[in-house]
Amino acid sequence: VGAGAAYGEEALQIATTIKLTRALWIVPIAFITSFIFNSKNKKVSVPTFIILFVGAMLINTYLLENYEWGVTIGKGINLIARKMLTITLFFIGASLSVDVLKSVGFKPLLMGILLWIAITSISLCYICLF
Repeated sequence: VGAGAAYGEEALQIATTIKLTRALWIVPIAFITSFIFNSKNKKVSVPTFIILFVGAMLINTYLLENYEWGVTIGKGINLIARKMLTITLFFIGASLSVDVLKSVGFKPLLMGILLWIAITSISLCYICLF
């Protein structure tokens, strides 16, 4: 979608349609593969994220977009989701997980955050002064 936006409004609409179509295919594909790869004696289980995904779609479509207060809530959820996605991508890029953070401990994590703040602040001051 970001690449489509660089080429204009029509490309953005097409890219968004393709992305949403691809995202919606996750539901039938998950059901089909759960039946195909299911053992004969086991009950078919639906992944929790699929149920939450469909629920979020329905809430957004029928509740949040149809009321003024819903649009405001939707924008807040969107902002939080974008921030959480950024944090998630940082953790993936840094090869961090909950288990790694637990094994390292709080003090090294705090030191890393403080060093990051210090280096960022010094760099910003340097850029602004020169």
